[in-house]
Amino acid sequence: MIKWFTAILGYVFFRFPGAILGFILGSLLDSTDIKSGASFKKVFSQDEKVTPADFELNLLSLSSIVIKADGSVNQTELDYVRRYFVSAYGKERANATFKTFNEIIKNRQVSAPHICMYINQHTRYPARLQILHFLFGIANADGSVSSSEAEEIRKIAGFLRINFRDFESIKAMFFKTGDHAYKILEIEKNASDSEVKKAFRTMAKKYHPDKIQHMDEIHIKGAEAKFREVQMAYDQIKKERGIS
Repeated sequence: MIKWFTAILGYVFFRFPGAILGFILGSLLDSTDIKSGASFKKVFSQDEKVTPADFELNLLSLSSIVIKADGSVNQTELDYVRRYFVSAYGKERANATFKTFNEIIKNRQVSAPHICMYINQHTRYPARLQILHFLFGIANADGSVSSSEAEEIRKIAGFLRINFRDFESIKAMFFKTGDHAYKILEIEKNASDSEVKKAFRTMAKKYHPDKIQHMDEIHIKGAEAKFREVQMAYDQIKKERGIS
């Protein structure tokens, strides 16, 4: 197998650290995580040129992980993903993409680290934040996000190299707790009024829809939804504190 060859080669030139690096690189070349047929080749392609289909299939694969997180396939969540894709890409294109979705759902070897590595190479950080928001939307489609779904999304966020505070911020948009407004703004509840105002300006800039103008309209709408959540969190804190 390629990974063992590259591990040995790495050891010869760079000793133990080279062996580890060689093994990792060889594993990527082996691409053995998915053995379900040609329909999955695009999902895990490492080519520099990315087509819209590459992104769509990767997104469907991550969706399948969240949908299966609690041990069952929820039709409400499936319908949410389908509506999202129809809105983003049109009915004809979405239906063509969904021909492989059942296969993805049934396959138990979908590799989140591999998919996220591919996404990290070809997307900017604001786009990955939008993907995280989309995944929470799937989990919340049936009215609540289960602990198992939240845990799978947390793992995916890590693979997508999303900052923990950003993860907690987006999570708080779906978990309305006593301090969720502060979590959305990524500050502590004992923050000063000036820190609250500064946090709002920072988060408004981070989640501004202009950050993902290169993506499809549905993703821009998602960014607008996050932007509204930031505004509502700020308004709630201002009201509680009497900030003018």
